[in-house]
Amino acid sequence: MSVTVRFAPSPTGFLHIGGARTALFNYLFARHHGGKFLLRIEDTDRARSTQQAIQAILDGLHWLGLQYDGDAVLQTSNQTRHQQVANQLLASGNAYLCYTDSEELEYLRKQAESQGKVFRFESPWRDKVQSQQSVVKPVIRLKASKQGSITISDLVQGTVTVANSELDDMVLLRSDGTPTYMFAVVVDDHDMQISHIIRGNDHFTNSFRQKIIYQALDWQVPHFAHIPLIHGCDGSKMSKRHGATSIIDYKNMGYLPEAMRNYLLRLGWSHNDDEIISDQQAIAWFNLENIGKSPSRFDFDKLNHLNQHYLRQDCDLFAKLQPFLHKQPQNQDTDRIKQALNIVKEKAILLTDLAKIVEIYYADYQSHISDSDRLLLNQDVIVAIRQNLAKIEVWQLDNIKQVINDFCQQNKLKLKDCGIPLRIALTYSSASAGGIFDIINILGKDLVLTRLKQC
Repeated sequence: MSVTVRFAPSPTGFLHIGGARTALFNYLFARHHGGKFLLRIEDTDRARSTQQAIQAILDGLHWLGLQYDGDAVLQTSNQTRHQQVANQLLASGNAYLCYTDSEELEYLRKQAESQGKVFRFESPWRDKVQSQQSVVKPVIRLKASKQGSITISDLVQGTVTVANSELDDMVLLRSDGTPTYMFAVVVDDHDMQISHIIRGNDHFTNSFRQKIIYQALDWQVPHFAHIPLIHGCDGSKMSKRHGATSIIDYKNMGYLPEAMRNYLLRLGWSHNDDEIISDQQAIAWFNLENIGKSPSRFDFDKLNHLNQHYLRQDCDLFAKLQPFLHKQPQNQDTDRIKQALNIVKEKAILLTDLAKIVEIYYADYQSHISDSDRLLLNQDVIVAIRQNLAKIEVWQLDNIKQVINDFCQQNKLKLKDCGIPLRIALTYSSASAGGIFDIINILGKDLVLTRLKQC
């Protein structure tokens, strides 16, 4: 079977977590089957769609590493095609011109609400001939059957049947000639030869109306797969109060894209008990059968655990860290930071954590020493060790250890008696990350002697 899927966001805001996971699932499904992963920007709501939101979607997909095939398609560019298909349905008798104006619709809606009824519009124009017209500019409505039922065999949710009497005649083209979202989606999915529609469960009810359009046009109906929504840790719908919801917010917080991909994959999909899943494994293993039917709960602890894992594994961490550094390092600063990453990356959860940790390796770094740390400074120890370190001709880890251990032995001191004052003098804190020998070695002889003298 030839597989073609699409990610079709509306550019009315940022790319949120739910949308990112939908994009990921489509991407993996396509790659697993050797198919195509397409991007369509559904910008039919011109009043709310913005270029800034479109760019946010593109930026989010780029950061996540989800490369779509071909060029992104703007739904508004297909408006002529949408009008053509609507008129085709009109000519075949599967649609009709409705001259009911918006004021009358609103009155009928409020009347139904006051009577406690579900509003389902029944157009008086459904069976009228076109010569019986009004001064109102008409919309084109689908003329759906009122008898029988429509069934969706969803690849995630299972088989669900709805009586046709429960569905009203949806608008295909508005009075200004623009297509509705529900109609444009069908036309575009058909023209793009979409084989599987994988999207959020909030679109599930749309599928019944959309299937009726497919059948009216005698088009092949794609396979549907509706993914349960993502909830916050408290079980309620995911919102800003649960933390960042824009995918770019997570980038700015210091998460790695590979950690986010792994986390989103496991958010509603499983493969045995595997938690750490590489990109290659994800493509090889992904299927629709293993998507759960219940909403997933977003858990920062699990995301942090994954991010910490990928930080430890990353061999090109410096490049990813650079945007988070408070300033771009000079040559020697760069060398020190690169060395330091190997010994401190296990202490960090986020790239922002790492950026803070490695600040001590800038040559001009200075900071305030807390009052409690000042009490731990031993002037005599610092002066004496500085003198001994100054004598080292070859600055390397073994020689540094030897000098400090010999000093401790000669003066009947424990390593912490020297290590803590040295750490505070060199890093301005007793809580800095990394072993004291490694810190001294990476800072280099000149910088160590300078900071000890300043202290």
